[in-house]
Amino acid sequence: MKDEQRPLAVALISGGLDSMVTAAWMKERGYRLLALSVDYNQRHQIELAAARRIAHVLGAERHVVLPLDLRAFGGSALTAEIDVPKGGVGADIPVTYVPARNTIFLSLSLGWAEAAGARDLAIGVNALDYSGYPDCRPEFIQAFEAMAALATKAGVEGERFRVHTPLQHLSKADIVHEGARLGLDMGLSWSCYDPAPGGLHCGLCDSCRLRAKGFEEAGIADPTAYATRP
Repeated sequence: MKDEQRPLAVALISGGLDSMVTAAWMKERGYRLLALSVDYNQRHQIELAAARRIAHVLGAERHVVLPLDLRAFGGSALTAEIDVPKGGVGADIPVTYVPARNTIFLSLSLGWAEAAGARDLAIGVNALDYSGYPDCRPEFIQAFEAMAALATKAGVEGERFRVHTPLQHLSKADIVHEGARLGLDMGLSWSCYDPAPGGLHCGLCDSCRLRAKGFEEAGIADPTAYATRP
């Protein structure tokens, strides 16, 4: 199939491992990629550098880094002067949850998709090995697809938008295995919520712990440089 005949997909690329694997999964299935990253003035700006690397390596036709300052709202350890928890993954929704983040990001993806003629969105949400964020659940994704059908000209005219979540029910170890199968340099990705000096992962935040656990359980060498080994 010629490149111009392959379908377009808008892939949210945060710079993290999950979004990297998701975008590569979409590419493997024949999609041309439009990569969207959001500079929401998050604590961990280093992830945007990772997002740029990933978009380039995956051959995205265009990569938009969209500024949207969510620090104006606050309400999260990633957008306000709140300490990032380092005590391990708990049962409650942690303060690293950014209010309505995936709703906002998917809405931006939907707007670009409709403008570009794409009908497929991709996001690396996971509801198994994750921090308990409500906007990672399957019912949220289903509700967003239903909303997209009502909120867009394309949807009203009968064209369906699909949100691809290939990692939805995978463990972090499964995701690492999938990254290895896809031949990805997973060291290009960034997961840490609270980077340590020298460009190191802190090793103690929820995201670092889940990342390290995934590589360990997968039996694959972890390319991540940690300030403190999880």
